[in-house]
Amino acid sequence: MSLSTTPAQARTDAAPAGPRTAPVRPAVSTRSVRRAGAAVAAGSAAWAGGILAFGLDPVDGWQGTVYNLSSLAFQLGLVALVTVQLRTGATGTGKLARSSLHAEHVLLGLAMVSTLLYAVLPEYREEAWFLALDAFWPLSMVGMFAIGIRIAIAGRWTGAARWWPLGAESWAPVNIPIAQALPTLSPYVAAGHLLLGYAALGVLLALRPELTGARD
Repeated sequence: MSLSTTPAQARTDAAPAGPRTAPVRPAVSTRSVRRAGAAVAAGSAAWAGGILAFGLDPVDGWQGTVYNLSSLAFQLGLVALVTVQLRTGATGTGKLARSSLHAEHVLLGLAMVSTLLYAVLPEYREEAWFLALDAFWPLSMVGMFAIGIRIAIAGRWTGAARWWPLGAESWAPVNIPIAQALPTLSPYVAAGHLLLGYAALGVLLALRPELTGARD
């Protein structure tokens, strides 16, 4: 019996090992950001008009129905806004940052159910289940404020798009206390904040979508 001293040849059919890279996410188109911006601007203007016409909390008759439909238009605009924030990684690309935006979609969805119930079933507004569902309206707005803070910190949106969401999404922290302290002035402050904040943010996204990192 003999032992071979010839060294074994290295295999050439195996791919060299290398660091794994995360799949590249497709770029968000400027067109989709423009559409979302238009939805935010239109919805915010609609709700501001509803507030100025009927006050902050009408519940009876056709006035309440029109008001709640205007606020529903605003919420639909927010859904489009959060979708763009998610797709562009506005709050960051980590799991926690993205999960917070998914959670905001859930809050907005429940808030929209509450709005629809106010429009079609206002007679149940004193029921415990109705009040519990209604709590998601302010919770969703507080969630938007937290997102605005995170966008400013992350710095992935640039220029005015980095800072405008912080002002726009401060609607709840600004207007909830004012509604308690100055109820007479509250509708005007709330409507003005919507127009200068969310509506202007929508216009900014429609005109300058590239600030979000979107590309044609």
